[in-house]
Amino acid sequence: MKIIITYHYIIISHIISLTTPRDACVSSTVCPIFKSAADSDSVWEKFLPSDYKQIISNSVSDSSFITSLSKKDLYFHLCHNPIIINNESGKKCYMAGASSLCIAWGDTPKYWKWTSLPQLRFLEVAKLNFVCWLY
Repeated sequence: MKIIITYHYIIISHIISLTTPRDACVSSTVCPIFKSAADSDSVWEKFLPSDYKQIISNSVSDSSFITSLSKKDLYFHLCHNPIIINNESGKKCYMAGASSLCIAWGDTPKYWKWTSLPQLRFLEVAKLNFVCWLY
């Protein structure tokens, strides 16, 4: 019987890890085995950035406190308490040139203005004049 419960726990944990943090929290209310699975480190580690250990080790905050947290608590701690990495915000930023985006009505001046700014790394930037949708 214990083997069956362990097997179900592993399957449930894996399924929950493929959802979202919100879904994991909601699923924890179903029954005790779901709660145990949904609160497991294996689930919450999937919601953390893949390089979260490196981010924490490069932070100027108390990494011993942070590393002592469960993965679920760590996730929520990082959501509500940004950490400073090498004197910069702990947020991850991604930059893409506007010309590489699929912009609805990108060639319509009513919605977008394309311009060149010499101080920027991209040849052209897009200024949104009117919001319709981005996808």
